[in-house]
Amino acid sequence: MGYMRYYETLYLIRPDLEPEEYKKVVEKYSKIVQDKNGVVILIDEWGKRELAYEVQKFKEGFYVLMRFCGGPDLPEELHRNFRLDENVLKFIVIKLKDRVKPEDLKKEEEMKEVKDGSK
Repeated sequence: MGYMRYYETLYLIRPDLEPEEYKKVVEKYSKIVQDKNGVVILIDEWGKRELAYEVQKFKEGFYVLMRFCGGPDLPEELHRNFRLDENVLKFIVIKLKDRVKPEDLKKEEEMKEVKDGSK
């Protein structure tokens, strides 16, 4: 695998979903990355948290942070799907780096997990 762009997205899922519906939303966005020949590096589910202000009449939401690698068209595909998904209240996608090797990033994440003793 060659060089790819490295991105991060933070999205907010409605708080009134059942746990299995919530998991389906998280899996949906991982699958979009993989279907566009991207690589998911990390999915960090922060859980339900209180919002600083109401969003679509909700005072809480499930936060999900996903880091991934992919081509330049991948963020727009995620934006399109986030906008059409009634379960997603808010989202942001940012580019972290231009040229990275996904396998190097995966190794870094694994090392962090071992060091932290998490997951």
